[in-house]
Amino acid sequence: MAKRTALSFLLACAGMVAMPATAAAQQTLNFSLGGFVPRGFDARADGDVLVEDRNFLLFEMEDFSGGSVNGEWLIPLGEYFEAGAGIGFYRRTVPTIYEDFDEDDGTEIEQDLRLRLVPVTFTVRVLPLGQSRSVQPYIGGGLGIFNWRYSESGEFVDFNDGTVFRETYVADGNETGPVAFGGIRFAADAFSVGGEVRYHAAEADLPVEFLGPKIDLGGWTYAFTLGLRFGR
Repeated sequence: MAKRTALSFLLACAGMVAMPATAAAQQTLNFSLGGFVPRGFDARADGDVLVEDRNFLLFEMEDFSGGSVNGEWLIPLGEYFEAGAGIGFYRRTVPTIYEDFDEDDGTEIEQDLRLRLVPVTFTVRVLPLGQSRSVQPYIGGGLGIFNWRYSESGEFVDFNDGTVFRETYVADGNETGPVAFGGIRFAADAFSVGGEVRYHAAEADLPVEFLGPKIDLGGWTYAFTLGLRFGR
């Protein structure tokens, strides 16, 4: 699946290169730096592993908020539309302990929960004021292919006999889901700066070793953007 994801991304990029010279002359490489905020406990998918883990472990969903980076290739489709293909990265490790259980000597039972996301996105955005203005608000949407990896590593309690054991559980894969965003940029001849809010939704199945059968991958990204415009 990962190979098919990479191939789809390369084919999309090749299609952009093949577009007419009038569009290619106005390309932008857009870079985003910001933070990803996962969906809260009340909004997460039924059977989400983090909701189930919270019944035993001490952590909050805010602990999974973390830095994210993204790069996107933008090509105008006329004056009021742009097509984009991008890739991003987010990873966060959250240390936790059991809320109601300790070792026999009183020490805490510790483990790390780690989530990684590498979204590959294909989007279309609308610029109501056009691309020739210096101030350019926009909204857009598209499809995301989310390469993900989730792991739980450390000490765990066997509730059948009360023993504590050390283990690492890992699951990964690729899932698709919708992407929606809005923002504003301030454009000069060679560059642009701005801000953007982006939302995506996706969920994945987990193997039976985990307490929950699913993991919700959705959430919000808040980012500062820098665009390098070239080819004019």
